[in-house]
Amino acid sequence: MKDQLQYLATRAAAGLMGRREFLGRAAALGVTAATANMLLSGAVKAAGVKKGGTIKVGIQGGGASDSLDPALGANATASQVTRLWGEPLLELDPVSGVWPRLAESFEASADARVWTFKIREGVTFSNGKTLTAEDVLATYERHSGEESKSGALGIMRGIKSMHAGDGLFVIELETPNADLPYLLSDYHLAIQPDGGKDDPAAGIGTGPYILKSVEPGVRFVGEKNPNYWDDSVGHAETVELIVINDDTARVAALQSGQVHMVNRVPPRTAKLVARAPNVTVHSTSGSGHYVFIMHCDTAPFDNKDLRLALKYAINREEMVEKILSGYGSVGNDSPIGASYPLYTEREQRSYDPDKAAFHLKQSGFDGTILLRTSDNSFPGAPDASALFQQSAAAAGLKMEIKREPNDGYWSEVWNKQPFCTSYWGGRPVQDQMFSTAYLSTADWNDTRFKNEQFDQLLLAARGELDTAKRTQMYADMSDIVSEEGGLICPMFNDFVDGYGEGVEGIVDAKQGFDLNNFYAPLKMWLA
Repeated sequence: MKDQLQYLATRAAAGLMGRREFLGRAAALGVTAATANMLLSGAVKAAGVKKGGTIKVGIQGGGASDSLDPALGANATASQVTRLWGEPLLELDPVSGVWPRLAESFEASADARVWTFKIREGVTFSNGKTLTAEDVLATYERHSGEESKSGALGIMRGIKSMHAGDGLFVIELETPNADLPYLLSDYHLAIQPDGGKDDPAAGIGTGPYILKSVEPGVRFVGEKNPNYWDDSVGHAETVELIVINDDTARVAALQSGQVHMVNRVPPRTAKLVARAPNVTVHSTSGSGHYVFIMHCDTAPFDNKDLRLALKYAINREEMVEKILSGYGSVGNDSPIGASYPLYTEREQRSYDPDKAAFHLKQSGFDGTILLRTSDNSFPGAPDASALFQQSAAAAGLKMEIKREPNDGYWSEVWNKQPFCTSYWGGRPVQDQMFSTAYLSTADWNDTRFKNEQFDQLLLAARGELDTAKRTQMYADMSDIVSEEGGLICPMFNDFVDGYGEGVEGIVDAKQGFDLNNFYAPLKMWLA
């Protein structure tokens, strides 16, 4: 409770919430008004938010083929760029819950089937158009269409109907879902004028910055939107994103002062980097996970025994030790880890060459498996692949590793090639993670996993209000993914970011992605 209260006070001091809201949330935590006011006063003195200047970000994950269409954003750079110019209805609270964003408030019917969002007044897009509930409806329609390639398509599948009018946006669900607000914080769902139907890659939204320079795979520059509605976000006058996919070069840029912050400090060197007097290494544990993904509908990975052979042929403990260097924990072939609510601990699958050899023999496969990888998939991915190759050899599994170019990895390899390294930032609740990547109809189902029992459980869990029953359903879904799916999840990674001298406002974000859920250049400032 102490950490949460301190976070709320810091947020209120920085202008990120009103005093009345802070006092209300403090009271909900059992804190007296006198104590809360004292804490707020101290936080105000310590905050010292400064405006102006240019924040430069060295970011990993971008490529020349990246699009500004938020529906297609598939890597850290695309997600960070979207944060500059666009906003969703709701925002994840770094500690817990969700905050209103373009939705000023929201409420659900008693059965959590119908959700009503009051759209914030006085907000304009960067092209001067006033935000309306109809723009929200059009945005959601674009992400929901049968031809949509949106990363949020799995979320949209649960919606029965939508309508807008009188400043309200209303969603009716096929089945009740108490987690809907979490799902709608998805970065793909940045609201665009008329939903972006005319030009989805125009980069026009309600965010704090207007894009002035766009060089995919190289550099993006955003200048402060003079008509932005929220003074508590976007402290710098300019934000410059520089795509630096090479780990060594990115860290060197931070150490030399060429950039103020970077994502993905390599775990193997993080402790050494942290010794520099002008650098702060900030790590946060959460739901992010580094993975090997197989297409369940493509030979030879359409054979369950071969998939199990590979799962038993990976040494998770060795990989966590040598790749993460302590900045993470062992995975268990499910995307759901201990950071999730309603988490159930499962029996850990361990490295077992004998079981791997047994399933390999059962599969009848006697060839060489091709694994594609790149540093752009996750830090140390080629080294992790080499470890996998070695541990698999002990079970008689022959594996060839192909190192792909960093540029184009997310457009030419991920979600296209049948076996590759990848990563997921995770999601705040099980439903969103499962809906995004494991529902049969999800466009980002990158393991081509299609299981009728799993789909039925996922839809049923949304409407199950009994916590114990819902917890068991999520546990059952994890079991199905682990036993039947194409996911090999050896490790949950910490987010390890680096900040240079003079960067203020660093917080310990418990939910989301790198760089404070990609809000760091928007919510931090330069001393």
